[in-house]
Amino acid sequence: MSIKLKVLFSFLMITALVFGFIQIYFPIENYSFERLHIFLFNLCTGGTILLYYTQGRVNVSKTVMLFFLGSLIYALSAFLKIYPVTILVSILLFVLVEKIRIEKFSFFPIHFFKSKESVSEKFHQASLLCLSTGLIMASLVILNNEYFKFVTMEKLTLNTFFLGFSFPLSLITLSLVFSSLKKIEGSSIKVIMEICFWAITLGVIIFFGFILFEKFIPQVFVTFALFFAVITVFFLYSKFAENIQQKSFLTSGIVFLIVTAVTGIAYIFFQMSPGYDPQKIKWLLHMHVFASLYGWNLCGLSVICRFDDFPIKLHSPTVIFIHWLTAIVLAPLGIFYGWFALLAVSGYSFITLTLFFSRNKGKF
Repeated sequence: MSIKLKVLFSFLMITALVFGFIQIYFPIENYSFERLHIFLFNLCTGGTILLYYTQGRVNVSKTVMLFFLGSLIYALSAFLKIYPVTILVSILLFVLVEKIRIEKFSFFPIHFFKSKESVSEKFHQASLLCLSTGLIMASLVILNNEYFKFVTMEKLTLNTFFLGFSFPLSLITLSLVFSSLKKIEGSSIKVIMEICFWAITLGVIIFFGFILFEKFIPQVFVTFALFFAVITVFFLYSKFAENIQQKSFLTSGIVFLIVTAVTGIAYIFFQMSPGYDPQKIKWLLHMHVFASLYGWNLCGLSVICRFDDFPIKLHSPTVIFIHWLTAIVLAPLGIFYGWFALLAVSGYSFITLTLFFSRNKGKF
């Protein structure tokens, strides 16, 4: 990836985190910086990197460039609540994502049902499908909530569906993880890998449905299923993946994913408790979100962006430690205390710039 792209993506990632804190300390009535926070990281940066990685070209294609520019318009129009523009742009973005997906795979995702197809490729196509589907579903929610009012549900909100744009990034990171396990796909372990694929992809969809209908007990069962699937992925990756530098970051990422599963389960149990007060466990929700976005997903995106550069010159344990300190401690505390927000942005800037710009020479 070129230096210009690395500068652009790292700038957007850092800016996204800044917007996450601006909403807390400098709120503007009727506008949510939280949306810019979500879009700049998940859609503008993550979505563009996903498409760029899928095409596998050195130079950015016109299709990817158009998606990036469209995603910026989408983010700004959704933030400013100019929803007709958001809907029109979402149609363009959907077409662009599907164009690249069909070129890479096929119109119908028949690869999901082929036992000989690698699990890594299945996760890759699932991430693209999740992105294009998410764009359409978000537009349908906008049409329903802002214009037609066909369905009235407490959880059927734009912000809930906008958060769904993190799922494609999670799936492409899992694709990277399973790409390191291709050497064991010819063994009986392939069955376990396939089960992990279906448990995670279907589990996320089913879980999202239970959130919308506020079914807490089913949420618990699905979350436990996802938790055990992630634990299985961690075991397979730790045992069978090649011991290269990327393994340190992706292993750390999987542990971040385990943390999101644990915090998710804990949050559901709090919701089910008699004296449930959202404000009292706000810290837990933010820890869950930061572990997912700036922990797990950042690991995957950084590996994609430096895919051809490894090994890179940095002290991995130090960077991983600062990464955990920032995502699990400083960023959640930054929601409540301004000084921690500054420390979180500083720590995250250090991590992002180090991962993106460390020289690709030297010993691991």
